[in-house]
Amino acid sequence: MLLEKMRPRKLNCVIIVLVTYLLSQNAHSELQVGFYSYSCGMAEFIVKDEVTKSYNRNPGIAAGLVRMHFHDCFIRGCDASVLLDSTPSNTAEKDSPANKPSLRGFEVIDNAKARLEQVCKGIVSCADIIAFAARDSVELAQGLGYDVPAGRRDGRISLASDTRTDLPPPTFNVNQLTQLFAKKGLTQEEMVTLSGAHTIGRSHCSAFSNRLYNFSATSRQDPSLDPSYASFLKRQCPQGNTNQNLVVPMDPSSPGIIDAGYYNDILANRALFTSDQTLLTNTETASLVNQNARDPYQWASKLADAMVKMGQIGVLTGNAGEIRTNCRVVNS
Repeated sequence: MLLEKMRPRKLNCVIIVLVTYLLSQNAHSELQVGFYSYSCGMAEFIVKDEVTKSYNRNPGIAAGLVRMHFHDCFIRGCDASVLLDSTPSNTAEKDSPANKPSLRGFEVIDNAKARLEQVCKGIVSCADIIAFAARDSVELAQGLGYDVPAGRRDGRISLASDTRTDLPPPTFNVNQLTQLFAKKGLTQEEMVTLSGAHTIGRSHCSAFSNRLYNFSATSRQDPSLDPSYASFLKRQCPQGNTNQNLVVPMDPSSPGIIDAGYYNDILANRALFTSDQTLLTNTETASLVNQNARDPYQWASKLADAMVKMGQIGVLTGNAGEIRTNCRVVNS
């Protein structure tokens, strides 16, 4: 008899736990893999086709599109605010010093959007196009592919001033990086994992020249920088240089391939940015650097997972935001 009386209570407990779980999953369930399967079945294919065509002309575009996704998601969430052009009354994110002239790949997004508007007018968001393009870039650069949950909508606000507080500069130390990523809902391990995307791409001299010529009051050159690598960088980036076209590869040994070379560079004191080399100054992050260097496949798998999680930061879904007709301007 006592057991009979307890059953409804147990059932109620199960229901409460289930409802709580479902509510906690709601933020992630708003985005869905295959979101455009019925409304625009060719969406992901069209984006990949445009990314592939651009990659075949210039393999460096892969790094640009991955970085664009990162810079979009860290400011106001993954809402394609990074694509909006400045107006006479507002300087947009893309024209901030953090993004100009280093951010690239806008024409790839424009081309994909133009094709999608022809076949599925008003259906595919610019924010989803960026997410798809980043995934395709990872694949083309020999990283692991992954499914992209979609359903993002586009934001209407883009402020250059946001880049000063929400994007990590190359001078950040490990504690500053950890705190900034935590604000975005990302763990320290995910920070180290995502930092590995620096295995592809290039950097302008201005992003690291302080390590060569003006590091501190007691040392002109960063003492943690391998001397031979520092000499190489000085030849590439002479002191006082103002040429914005001068760039160096982030990972000289394999600048176009997503591999563990980035972590090996850190261990050899040949990381380009302070924000990269700093990962050795903390016991936990140094351990992760060593793990990723030893097991490149595991890191590639973690990168795919971290890209999916990053792509869900602050997304607009449902009736929030809009689906832009032109990724560069808000709808009139």
